[in-house]
Amino acid sequence: MHSDPNLYDFWPYRDRPKITWPGNKKVAFWVAPNIEFYELDPPVNPSRKPWGRPHPDIVPYSARDWGNRVGHWRLMEVMDEFKVRGSISLSVAMLDHHPEIIRACVERDWEFFSHGIYNTRYSYNMNEAQERAVLEDSIKSVMDATGQRIRGYLAPALTHTERTLDLLAEYGFWYSCDLFQDDQPQPLKVKGGNRLISMPYSLEVNDVITYGVYHQSPRAYADALMRHFDQLLEEGAETGTVMCIPLHAYLVGHPHRIGPFREALRYITSHRDDVWVTTAKEIAEFYMANHYDQSLADIARRGNARPGTGFNPQGGL
Repeated sequence: MHSDPNLYDFWPYRDRPKITWPGNKKVAFWVAPNIEFYELDPPVNPSRKPWGRPHPDIVPYSARDWGNRVGHWRLMEVMDEFKVRGSISLSVAMLDHHPEIIRACVERDWEFFSHGIYNTRYSYNMNEAQERAVLEDSIKSVMDATGQRIRGYLAPALTHTERTLDLLAEYGFWYSCDLFQDDQPQPLKVKGGNRLISMPYSLEVNDVITYGVYHQSPRAYADALMRHFDQLLEEGAETGTVMCIPLHAYLVGHPHRIGPFREALRYITSHRDDVWVTTAKEIAEFYMANHYDQSLADIARRGNARPGTGFNPQGGL
């Protein structure tokens, strides 16, 4: 058991080297619709149950199915309205279950990244071969269906093993959305000398948390999104920040919720002179080319660089 995962070094927010986004924009803004598939009766994982009630729990199953039938299409139209491309957090099995949605995203030039195969098959208790199979399937299947080489990963249902991030780096992924430690990208400590960064995602403005945990109203959610943006915009005058809105169509796509979300998106995109409306892949590519090395150098200069890699404090293979 480790007391600290050692996946990244502590790095105080103030006085870091300045991040300058393309066009001198202050905030890199991206939206992450989670397009997921939840199985009614998935294989048993001893560490987590897929549904809260005994099988067959058809109520939450059908509520999530509504997201793919109705909510996703409504959400796409709103994002189209403000010319926001999505970075799709994809349950890769959706390529087979609902190819209509995949085609609609490809037509819009949206990015895809892997969210595992199903959101009901967890990383807990996977052996290395199984975890490698998930990554290899994700890379090949998305490439075959869309022509895109995926570069990002969000573990299925936010479940991990100690080797997950090392494997991402080994397979040529650029970013992970599974850590929530910062409002800027940060290099991660992985084996093998490959580069992998933590991409700011969010639990705080994630609609799952908003509606499922905080039980906020749609207008309160929209207000939170705008205040969240205002603060990052203000701080972005000093050094570039990142704002992500993670979404789930089965939540934000409902008729009474989509209107307030539209207002928040209108507000944020009305600041395009200061906002880089982009995708996670484009942020990662730019950061790794322009700011990755200076970040590592600053962490070292402050004396905060610790030895080893994630769950491997002594280093070595």
